[in-house]
Amino acid sequence: MQTVIKLPPTQGIDPSTDDLDGWVVTEGTPSMKTWVLHTSAAGDMASGIWECTKGSYHATYTAYEYVVLIAGRIVITPDGGEPVTVQAGDSFVVEPTFKGTWKIEEDVRKHFDFRLK
Repeated sequence: MQTVIKLPPTQGIDPSTDDLDGWVVTEGTPSMKTWVLHTSAAGDMASGIWECTKGSYHATYTAYEYVVLIAGRIVITPDGGEPVTVQAGDSFVVEPTFKGTWKIEEDVRKHFDFRLK
């Protein structure tokens, strides 16, 4: 079994253009693209690239996500919590209990690792 896997570039791979499960547009007309570049052999983790244009979503998470923001800026505000601003070069984690707003202030591109189970 291969234990080190280099992720392919997104060029030539068709992304999903569906909004993520649990994400509802709250402002503007943002659109997203998701490239799942690898799923673990156990089927419990996915890695890839996500892009989104300006606008806002209310997001409900059910799983853990680790993110490295490659480009753009987002203000993430948990329901009832304080806003957190992330920008290109930042890395962050979203816990599976997160519910709140993602305001995409500049078009974004992120690398993600997402727990599926």
